[in-house]
Amino acid sequence: MDSPIQTWNTAHETPPEGVAADSAALMAGVRDWILHDPDQTTRNELQSLVDRSSGDGLGASKAFTELENRFAVPLQFGTAGLRAALGGGPSRMNRAVVIRTTAGLSRYLRDQLGEGFHVVIGFDARHGSAQFARDAAAVVVAAGGQASLMDSAMPTPVLSFAVRHLDADAGVMVTASHNPARDNGYKVYLGGRIASESGKGVQIIAPADREISARVSTAPPADLVPYDAAGVVVIGPEMRAAYLKRLAVTSRPVPTSPMRIVVTPLHGVGGSLCQHALNQAGFANICLVPEQADPDPDFPTVPFPNPEEQGSLDMATDLARAVDAELLIAIDPDADRCSIAVPEPTSPGEWRQLTGDEVGALLGEFIAGRDGHTAGATMANSIVSSRLLSKIAEFHGLQHVITLTGFKWIARTENLIFGYEEALGYCTDPAAVRDKDGISAAVLIALMADSLRREGRTILDVLDDLARRHGLHATRQLSFHTEERDQARRAFEKFMASPPTVLAGSPVRSVTDLSHGQPELPPSEGLILLTNDNDRIIVRPSGTEPKLKCYLETIAPVSSASPIPTELVQLRLDELARDMRALIDL
Repeated sequence: MDSPIQTWNTAHETPPEGVAADSAALMAGVRDWILHDPDQTTRNELQSLVDRSSGDGLGASKAFTELENRFAVPLQFGTAGLRAALGGGPSRMNRAVVIRTTAGLSRYLRDQLGEGFHVVIGFDARHGSAQFARDAAAVVVAAGGQASLMDSAMPTPVLSFAVRHLDADAGVMVTASHNPARDNGYKVYLGGRIASESGKGVQIIAPADREISARVSTAPPADLVPYDAAGVVVIGPEMRAAYLKRLAVTSRPVPTSPMRIVVTPLHGVGGSLCQHALNQAGFANICLVPEQADPDPDFPTVPFPNPEEQGSLDMATDLARAVDAELLIAIDPDADRCSIAVPEPTSPGEWRQLTGDEVGALLGEFIAGRDGHTAGATMANSIVSSRLLSKIAEFHGLQHVITLTGFKWIARTENLIFGYEEALGYCTDPAAVRDKDGISAAVLIALMADSLRREGRTILDVLDDLARRHGLHATRQLSFHTEERDQARRAFEKFMASPPTVLAGSPVRSVTDLSHGQPELPPSEGLILLTNDNDRIIVRPSGTEPKLKCYLETIAPVSSASPIPTELVQLRLDELARDMRALIDL
């Protein structure tokens, strides 16, 4: 996508006092953006930066640099759509960006389908989400499409469900998922007449993302985009009811269970729906963390509203101890991810948060063990997730596929019955929700835990069973946070240029550059290292945040008579992590 400042006529502009002549194009672009910005708040914000940049001293320099950052590169579709901090300018999330993006999407749909294309639009409870969704719906209608707008904030899985349930041609979800409070985002799903069956309700991939972006780049300024709010159709509670009805059918509810479950939605939009889903599955004793039960876009009790982050489950764990719970469920703010914690049987009062790979293995084993699978039934996981699911699938006579990172790849797997990624994302009912769904995953884990409880066992016992059958697979993620995305990329390129030959004392037997593509995978940024001891390390830049990620996995054989070597594999992961920290130049 071309930068908007490259398309504006700047010949009439003169640089403001204190700004070099070669910055005239930038300042002209900023002023033109302000002129056409439909939102008074972001207009004022940008004008303040312009005014400050025309002065002298450090403050002026900082203001000018901030304008450069906001106008350097327009937002582009990444692993999870558009996502950025709120603010004015084409590199931030704001009404102008949403309006122009929707204009490009609408033109793409109209070019493919003609008038009457149908887009369903949902939004979470973040700052700006409701307005962004209203803007998107009004642009769709003015472009000759039908817009179905959700009546209130709701989880991302409900939007993905709605695309398939309504047979809509596309879906838009306004959300930044588990990102910090300052961010928002815009996801696009295709369906209806424009996607294959396995791709209905799945986020866009190439070439659709490029074709939409090309049309966004030629869209008019935001205030000149046609806008028709009167023709928008509002969807009421019936969509949430349809989602719950489908979940009740596929989850196979149990008789009323006495199991006490603590749930936290981390100030997001999934608390009420998750509680209802668990209630209808047979669980009456649900304790919502009161301080985190209602949507709050500021996420006041957690530094990051991501259940993967250290400390995010502290309040839920305290409540679980207080009420003597047997299971803790955390869903992220848009409820597409799910984290699980359970009591430590040998340490009263202590709770163990399971890794995404452990929950993926548990759900995979639970779903694989069910009857009724058709020929060719397939399980899938992203390349950075554990190798254990492939062994579970093989043991149960099922197919298995490895995909690139992100559910836009996992969810479009043919004949999919279950897919997951280690970052707490699980697709448990692909026929209805072709995306990760934290609520359905929570229900299945609760049903599994209840079934085991009736046998006097726990889900930790199932993890031990899997270790004895397939070897103990232990994983860990290292994240190197940076100020700018380019900083993480430079560190990645430096590591690629000179990868290690030994890790944790074991020779590196192979190094695979994913940018060249693999037999089952299109090209992608990443490097895979395998050691002689069967350790696996994957290094890749994040697709949504300015950080470099390292995924570590080690496998230890376990005999039927020996104890599970948990401490041994953790020490091994410690060694691998120590070496990687020394090697990554951040």
